[in-house]
Amino acid sequence: MSEKTLTPADERSLLLIDGHSLAYRAFFALPVENFSTATGQHTNAVYGFTSMLINVLGSEKPTHCVVSFDLSRETFRLAEYSEYKAGRSKTPDEFKGQVALVEEVLAAFNIPVVTKAGFEADDVLATLATQASQEGYSVLLMSGDRDCLQLVSDRTTVLYPRKGVSDMVRMTPAAVEEKYGVTPDNYPGLAALVGESADNLPGVPKVGPKTAARWIATYGGLDGVIANVDKIPGVAGNNLREHIDSVLRNQRLNLLVRDVDLDFGLDDAARTQPNREAVHQLFDALEFRVLRDRLFAETPDETETTSSLEAEPALLAPDDVMKWLSAATAGPVGVQALGHWAQGTGDVAKIAIASPDQSLAERIVVIDLNELDEVGDKALAAWLADESVPKVMHEAKGALQALAARGMSIGGLVDDTALAAYLLHPDQRSYQLDDLAVRHLGMSLPDAADSGEQLSLDLDGGSAEARAAGQRAEAVRLLHEALVPELVEKNSTKLLSELELPVMRVLAGMENAGVAVDLDRIGALEAEFSAAAQLAADAAYATIGKQINLGSPKQLQVVLFDELDMPKTKRTKTGYTTDAEALADLYVKTEHPFLQHLLEFRDSTRLKQTVEGLRKSIADDDRIHTTYQQTVAATGRLSSTDPNLQNIPVRTNAGRQIREVFVVGKGSADAGFECLLTADYSQIEMRIMAHLSGDAGLQEAFLAGEDLHRFVGARVFGVDESDVTSEMRSKVKAMSYGLVYGLSPFGLSRQLRISVEEARALMNEYFERFGGVQTYLATVVDEARRTGYTETIYGRRRYLPDLTSDNRQRREMAERAALNAPIQGSAADIMKRAMLGVDRALRDAGVKSRMLLQVHDEIIVEIASGERDVVEQIVRTEMAGAADLDVPLDVNVGYGRSWHEAAH
Repeated sequence: MSEKTLTPADERSLLLIDGHSLAYRAFFALPVENFSTATGQHTNAVYGFTSMLINVLGSEKPTHCVVSFDLSRETFRLAEYSEYKAGRSKTPDEFKGQVALVEEVLAAFNIPVVTKAGFEADDVLATLATQASQEGYSVLLMSGDRDCLQLVSDRTTVLYPRKGVSDMVRMTPAAVEEKYGVTPDNYPGLAALVGESADNLPGVPKVGPKTAARWIATYGGLDGVIANVDKIPGVAGNNLREHIDSVLRNQRLNLLVRDVDLDFGLDDAARTQPNREAVHQLFDALEFRVLRDRLFAETPDETETTSSLEAEPALLAPDDVMKWLSAATAGPVGVQALGHWAQGTGDVAKIAIASPDQSLAERIVVIDLNELDEVGDKALAAWLADESVPKVMHEAKGALQALAARGMSIGGLVDDTALAAYLLHPDQRSYQLDDLAVRHLGMSLPDAADSGEQLSLDLDGGSAEARAAGQRAEAVRLLHEALVPELVEKNSTKLLSELELPVMRVLAGMENAGVAVDLDRIGALEAEFSAAAQLAADAAYATIGKQINLGSPKQLQVVLFDELDMPKTKRTKTGYTTDAEALADLYVKTEHPFLQHLLEFRDSTRLKQTVEGLRKSIADDDRIHTTYQQTVAATGRLSSTDPNLQNIPVRTNAGRQIREVFVVGKGSADAGFECLLTADYSQIEMRIMAHLSGDAGLQEAFLAGEDLHRFVGARVFGVDESDVTSEMRSKVKAMSYGLVYGLSPFGLSRQLRISVEEARALMNEYFERFGGVQTYLATVVDEARRTGYTETIYGRRRYLPDLTSDNRQRREMAERAALNAPIQGSAADIMKRAMLGVDRALRDAGVKSRMLLQVHDEIIVEIASGERDVVEQIVRTEMAGAADLDVPLDVNVGYGRSWHEAAH
C-alpha cells in the first residue's frame, strides 16, 4: 500500500459523497431480483454504489475522498421539529444490511467514512467542503439531496443524480441559477418558501419555485422578502404572512452546518490505493467479478509489481524440439496447451512450455504439434509422459482429454494452479488464470483469442496466440511458486496432491466415457412433458376464462391479486412476487384451481426444458458427456455442467422417468456391457455428524444397524420404536438433516407446516436426548469464529470472515455455513476418496467395467459382461473403506439396464 502524499494546493481535489443518499438511489435504480449472491444476500444497492464510485474515481481522479452517512434521525433538526422527515415510507427489507456492505467496500477501497452524532451527513460534508475550499481545493460533492446545492461555488460543484446513479448532472453556480432562478447562496431561501417534501417541511400554499425565485430576486434574498412581507400582494402574499413562522423554521432547518467539530483533517482524506486482498475477499463474497476488473483497471497500484508479463517465448523449429526437451531438465515447468476440448475429448495444436532454468537460451518455447515428424512427436510424447519431469498446468482436465485424443498423456503433474487456488480460497468466484495472475503475481496477461484457456486451432507460426500461450505458461509456473508456500502454511498440500489432482484424472476418464442415452425414450419423454405443460396451461386458461402469458409476472399479478383477489405475497419493486415458493404457499392457503394448474404448468415446463437440454447434449456416439467441476462448491462437492446431471429430481416420478433415459451402452464388439450398477452411501451426513459430535445415542443407532430416524424419533417423542408413526419419523428426519444446515425453529416450522412453538419444542426435545449434537454444533461455530475457518476430517478448510461481521444477515449466513461445511465437506472428501479407490481397484483388477457418473452421494458404473460380481465387491469394499469413522459407512448397491432400474 502506498504512503499518503500531499499534492500541491492548486492540484488538490476533494471528492465528497453522501453515502446513504446514493446507496438508496442505487437500490431503486437496479432491480433487486437481479442482484443477489448464492447465499441470498441482496446486492443491488451496493453494486450500483460501487459501480458509481469506480466510475467517478476513474473519471475525476480526486486526490482526496471522504464519504459520510447519517447515523440516525436523532439530530438537532428533529429536536426542533418533531415532524422532520416524518412520513417517509418504510425502508425496504432488501435494502437493510446493504449500507453496511457499502461501508465494507469503502474500507477495502481505503476511503474514510466520517460521521458526527447529532448531525446529518450533509452537515459533515458541508463542513469539509467549506474547509477544503478555504484551503484551495477544488471540491466535487455527490449527493441526491438538493440541500447541498447551497454549497455550490466557484470551487465546489455538486454532482446530482438525474437518473439512478449513472446519469449525473454537474451543478455549478450557473447551472443552479439557470434551473432554480436563484444563486446557490439563496437556494435555502427558495427551499424555505417552497418547502421540501423529502424532509416533511411544508412550504407556503400557492407559492411555487418561480414565485419564490421572483420574490428573492426582487428583495435580494429571503431576509429581504420577510422584511418586505407586507408589500407582497395577493393570495400568495397573504399565505406568506400566515406561514411566516414555518418559513423561518424551514430556513433554519435547511441551512447546512459548516463548522461541525470533526476529529478529522483533510490530510486524512488523501487517496491511497485500495487494499487489493480486502477487495478480492469482499468482491468474491459479493460475486462482483466485473466490478473488480473495472476497479483495478481504473486504479492500478503503482506500488505493486502489477505489469504485463514481458516474457518472450520462442516458436521452436521441429528440428530443435528434441534438443530443447533434453536440455529442459529443471522443474517444475509450466505447460499450456492450445487447442479445443469438449464432451470429454478435443485436439491440441501447440504446446507452450516455460522452464525455470535461466541458463537456457530459450527458456519459454512453443511447439507446433502439427509440424513435428514422427521422431519429434514421439520425443514430445515421451517428455510429456515422463514422471521425473515435474509439470504444472492450469485447469488441466480439458487439456489432458485433448492430448489423450492424440495418444499423449501428462506424467509428473504436480500442480493444477486452479485447484491450488481453490483449496486456498474456496469461496472465490473465479479461478481463471488472468484473475489469479493479477491477484497473486501482480501481473496482467495478454488477452487470449477468446479470453479463456482454450485457443483456436487457426494459428500461424508467429501468431499472437502462440506468444500469449508462452506467457501464460510462464504465468502458471510463477503462480505455482507463489501458491506453494500458502498451501504449506494452510496444510493443504496433501489435499492437492493426494485428492484433487488424482480425482481430476478420474473425472477426465468419466467425462470421456460418458453415459449412453435411449434416443427413442428421450424424444418421447420430451413430447410427454410438452403435452403435459399444454394440458395444464389449457386448464389454467379455462379456470379464468381467458388466455394469458403464464410466464409473465405482470400478467399473473393482475389475475391473482386484482381479478381473483388472492392474499398478497411478498412485495417487490415490480409488485408482488409470483415465484414458486410464494405460489405454493398461496395454493395451500386458497386451494384455488388456477394455482394448481399454474404450478403443474411450471413443473411440466421445467421438466420439458430439462429433457430438451439433455437431448441437445447427446454427442455423436449417442452418449452424454457431462463436465465435472471441482472449483464451484466451497464445501468440496463436485458439480456437473453441460448438462447438469445433479439437478434431476431424485424421488419424484418425473425424476424416475428422466433417469430411465440413461441406459447401459452397447459397448464394442469385444467388450459388451450388460448393466449399470449404482452405489450410494446411506445417510452419510448423519454418520459424519455422529462421528464428529461423538454423540453416544446417534452412534448407538448406526452401530446397531437401526433405522436412524425411527430410533431418534422414539427417543425424541418418548415412545417405543414400533410406535413411531411415519409422521413422527418425517419430522425427525427433517430436523436431523436441517440441523446440519443451521435450520432455525422458524425454518423447521415452515418445512413441516407446524407452529414455531411446536418446532422449537421438537428441537429442544431432540437436543435433550442428543446433547452431544447440540454441544458439537455450538462448538464448531465458536471454533470457526476463533480461527476464521472450518475444517473437514481431512483438513479441507473453508474461510468465513463474516462470522465476525457487524451485518447480522451476513453473520448468520456464515454461521450456517460453519455448521454445514465440516459435514458436507467431509462427505465430499469421502466420496472423492471412494472414487479414487474404485478407479484404482478396477484398473488393478484388469476389468473393462468403468465409472461413468458421480451424482450427490452416488456412483454409477457401467458393468462389462461377466464382471458384475467382482465389480460389486470392489465398489462395496472401496466405498465402505474410504473413511475410518466411529460408525460404519453403509453402501447400497443396485443393478439395471437404466439408471432408474438400477436404483435401490
